[in-house]
Amino acid sequence: MAEWAAKRFWKETKVTEVQEGPQTGFEVHLDGRPVRTPAKSPLILPTKALAEMVASEWEAQVDVIDPNTMPATRGANAAIDKVMIQHGEVADMLAEYGDSDLLCYRAEHPQELVLRQNEHWNPVLDWAETALGARLEPRTGILHAPQSEDALSVLRQKTHDFTAFELAAFHDLVTLSGSLILGFAVTEEHLDPDTAWILSRVDETYQIEQWGEDEEAAEAAEIKRQSFVQAARFYRVVN
Repeated sequence: MAEWAAKRFWKETKVTEVQEGPQTGFEVHLDGRPVRTPAKSPLILPTKALAEMVASEWEAQVDVIDPNTMPATRGANAAIDKVMIQHGEVADMLAEYGDSDLLCYRAEHPQELVLRQNEHWNPVLDWAETALGARLEPRTGILHAPQSEDALSVLRQKTHDFTAFELAAFHDLVTLSGSLILGFAVTEEHLDPDTAWILSRVDETYQIEQWGEDEEAAEAAEIKRQSFVQAARFYRVVN
């Protein structure tokens, strides 16, 4: 039996400015009716640019509504229905990546991979020390070696400082890459998202060079890459 899918029921998609307390927000209206989140909350967006991005996704729906083609709408829903009501918990969860950051976990061999990790990852850790005030150190071996609590505290506070919409985007940047530092490098515009994604794939790229590429793994990686780039785009338009 085919799964039921909601069909397009509107003719006009429009962005409308609304007053949300002392602040101005933006809604997307379908034939004059505002879009709501899955939890039935008002989908009030912080910037006109984000509202226009969400509106363009709704306008692009033809016969049936396909959420897979609506990443900005999904991100906005997550910000309102999930992050806003548990901001502290989400920020704490993401900040914990700093103590096991991808950029800090280094191979002991082969030497070619060791050198490649150093070449690509050390400059980003150096940048984080200068720009963020947090120095994370590389680690080798299988045993966990905690990072400096001072550095982790700085990164934790910076993570908590994000708005709900920023944090929703940052969540994807960090969890998809496995790196808190790469997430900050993108939000701080030190790295463009494509470059940051390549850096997050240093180990995988090396393995592909040695053993060849698995088609299914490549397809899964491409889906993640697209989500990573979209998260960076979402972050840009919420400010």
